[in-house]
Amino acid sequence: MFLEKIVAGVYGVNCYILGDDETKKCAVIDPGGDCDGILNIIKKNELNLEYIILTHGHADHIGAVKELKEKTNSTVLAHKEEEIVLTNSQNNLTYMMGGSIEIEADRYLNDEQSIELGNLNLQTIHTPGHTLGGMCIKVEDCLFTGDTLFRSSIGRTDLFGGDYDKIIESVNRLSKLDDKLKVFPGHGPASTVETEKAKNPYIKR
Repeated sequence: MFLEKIVAGVYGVNCYILGDDETKKCAVIDPGGDCDGILNIIKKNELNLEYIILTHGHADHIGAVKELKEKTNSTVLAHKEEEIVLTNSQNNLTYMMGGSIEIEADRYLNDEQSIELGNLNLQTIHTPGHTLGGMCIKVEDCLFTGDTLFRSSIGRTDLFGGDYDKIIESVNRLSKLDDKLKVFPGHGPASTVETEKAKNPYIKR
């Protein structure tokens, strides 16, 4: 499996390029900016972009979606509860960044839905709390957690659709997954489920 991270946009979002080594099909998770940088990685590694996957619809995670889709004709995926965020610049906060981005996903997903990416099988996990339709993506030994779970922390819950009780439920749901899963968050350093179970103060023990 191919995996590379690029820190994109003014808020330093972790954007991940994930690909199947055999078929060369790839997905970009949370392209918050730097469309050219993302495309350079894809081209350099001879990948074909099939999906743009959004863990949620906040401004710092969607900044390069329109440009990336226009240049690649890829399919945008998000959880169905996130439509109200993606399609409203007030809710997704792009109005605060001197612009307005309002987009529709090409496909809205449900909890525990499979996404076939070449020979890779990606699984969605609905994790509300940071936003209504926040979701994580599990593939092989990797867990992409967006702004739900960070190393020793969680996402903020004071924005549109935020709910502290729900994000606590969400991170505790994630804590029941395989200890050896590598956690790749939307900001900051990577971790593991095992480490978060031991050190994250928001996870019940």
